[in-house]
Amino acid sequence: MSAWTIKIKRKIAQVRFVLLGVFAVSQIAFAQTNQPNSIESISANQQGANIIVKVTLKNPLQKPPLGFAISNPARIALDFADTTNGSGKSLFEIGVGELRNVNVVEATGRSRLIFNLNKSLNYAANIEGNSIIVTIDGSGGVATPVNSVGLPVATVEKAPKRQSLKDIDFRKGASGEGRVVIDLPSNQIAVDVKQQGQKIIVEFLKVGLPEVLRKSLDVTDFGTPIQIVRTEQQGENVRMTIEPKGLWEHSAYQSDTQLVVEVKPIKEDPNKLTQGTQGYRGEKLSFNFQNIEVRALLQIIAEFSGLNIIASDTVTGSATLKLKDVPWDQALDILMQSKGLDMRKNGTVPWIAPKDELLTKEKLELEQRAQILELEPLKTESFQLNYQKADAFKTVFGIEGGNSANRILSKRGSAVIEPRTNQLFVTDVPSKLEEIRKLIQKTDIASKQVLIEARIVEADDRFSRNLGAKLGFVDLRTTRGGDTGYKTFGNDRVAFTGNYLGVGEQTGQARVTDQNFIPNTQFVNLPAAGINGLNAGSLAVSLFSAAANRFLNLELSALEADGNGKIISSPRIVTADQLMARIEQGTEIPYQVATSSGATSIFFRKAVLSLEVTPQITPDGNVILTVDVHKDSPGTETRNGIIINTKNVKTLVLVENGGTVVLGGIFTQEEREDVTKVPFLGDIPLFGNLFKTTGRSNNKTELLVFITPKVLTDKLTSR
Repeated sequence: MSAWTIKIKRKIAQVRFVLLGVFAVSQIAFAQTNQPNSIESISANQQGANIIVKVTLKNPLQKPPLGFAISNPARIALDFADTTNGSGKSLFEIGVGELRNVNVVEATGRSRLIFNLNKSLNYAANIEGNSIIVTIDGSGGVATPVNSVGLPVATVEKAPKRQSLKDIDFRKGASGEGRVVIDLPSNQIAVDVKQQGQKIIVEFLKVGLPEVLRKSLDVTDFGTPIQIVRTEQQGENVRMTIEPKGLWEHSAYQSDTQLVVEVKPIKEDPNKLTQGTQGYRGEKLSFNFQNIEVRALLQIIAEFSGLNIIASDTVTGSATLKLKDVPWDQALDILMQSKGLDMRKNGTVPWIAPKDELLTKEKLELEQRAQILELEPLKTESFQLNYQKADAFKTVFGIEGGNSANRILSKRGSAVIEPRTNQLFVTDVPSKLEEIRKLIQKTDIASKQVLIEARIVEADDRFSRNLGAKLGFVDLRTTRGGDTGYKTFGNDRVAFTGNYLGVGEQTGQARVTDQNFIPNTQFVNLPAAGINGLNAGSLAVSLFSAAANRFLNLELSALEADGNGKIISSPRIVTADQLMARIEQGTEIPYQVATSSGATSIFFRKAVLSLEVTPQITPDGNVILTVDVHKDSPGTETRNGIIINTKNVKTLVLVENGGTVVLGGIFTQEEREDVTKVPFLGDIPLFGNLFKTTGRSNNKTELLVFITPKVLTDKLTSR
């Protein structure tokens, strides 16, 4: 073998050794790269106002963890991909500065560190070998990353590739909510959603906006709270401005590369200080996950809320969620809706599974219960009723009318009602007997009593005044002298009188008996009319000549009546809740009714004061009253009988317990003025009052009804 050949073989052997070494090193690096990492320990110390937390891992990190911070509650979260919890602890008590402790939550293929703070602070992270140094700025300013010895390190930011939004769409929800749907170029786009006054601002960081999407959408016609959606490019970012109106609340959630901003209308409730909570009351959190398993998300929510959650084995798949300051129960609801899941609770423990699986399971359970009812042995039990009547359960048991739709018993069940002892004898399966027992416990209770006091006040004010006059004139001429009396013969007399008794009498002796003498001849006779059976008073004046053969008499009559009256009725009645009661007092007036055969029958009609009321006690202790009040009285008598004067108030009103309400009032006023006069003479100013009579009346009546209900809690005592 030549020396040249030996040299070539040596070179080949050296190259082969180098290649084997390189292959071995690459295999070791590949094994380290694909081996899952683990968190070994966590330690913290304070440097000035800053808190330095050192997280030591088994292997060096290939890329920084994903992190986010929330303000309420104050927390910082770091997500480590392909990392397990190798420390054996889920809680590290720190107690340094504003940092209380650190939670370690392990999910499938990743782990999360949750830094629990006393207040919201900024942070920065720096990778150093197999450790990550987290710097929390305690002063509230911008945090600067440091190394393991506490010296600041320079951060080199890699310029990301410019991406653009794909599409912007608007949709209306089933409940009237407006949804703005944005298609992102990837699930790594940073999005900031915040409310500024009455507008919602959505910032897309480091992203572009195509010209076709740079426009303003007017969506007023859709009938949602959203009116305008305006999108524009601002430097390296894209800003979307959503302008709603009225009362509204918004939420934002991201599923993979789709971001949805939902604006929901709020129905105003005057009994609430704040409007619209959607029923979610959990503690707020923030999520920023890409392609995380659904089971891992459920575990994180369970760790955060302290709730025991059981997930079915059929819950699979992954999701991308980006939520900020959202209640954890709302985040759970969004996750279940997006993945077609539903929840059933057993006590306080929820079981989460696909909807179809839950419905199938419930259907099988119902079929099993129906089979048990068909095979379960029957039992008989008696129930003694204390307050309810046994006959009231005929409808419940389907005995009366045979209506099986209202039947509470099973198909094999039966019931016997004993009204004499007020008992029920029921034969059915034990579960139905227990339902009947609970029904009787709720219904067989003493009804509350209500005392209703009514005061009916009827007041009247009457005024009447009548004026009248009588005017007479007599002219007597004698043809014979020597007599002391006055006599007339033939046509030698004239007399026009009202009601003057002196005319036609002899002075102190005998009355003239001449048949041709005409006493009390009426000239003007318009006296004042009586009022309520009272006669008017009169004033008479007589004027005569010296020859005593001419008389002029004047009689004035006047009557004035003024009366005030008040009639108070106070019926009082006690009745049970929702049972009508009636009380009345008065008379019955008979009247005749003729039949077709010519015979007559006697009937009676009531003229009474009656109170008919039905109370209903509300859950807050007030009383709803259905009231019908009649105030009838006999009136004038006619050929066909006596007229009944009736006054009625009927209403439905809500009254507080022990309060008084005026149900209604009937007010009438009658003004009347009557004039009787001699034509032409009665129209003469001033002097015409001697030739007419006048009457004026002014009558006022008013009816008021006062009602006072009182719920009786104790036994009614004698009053």
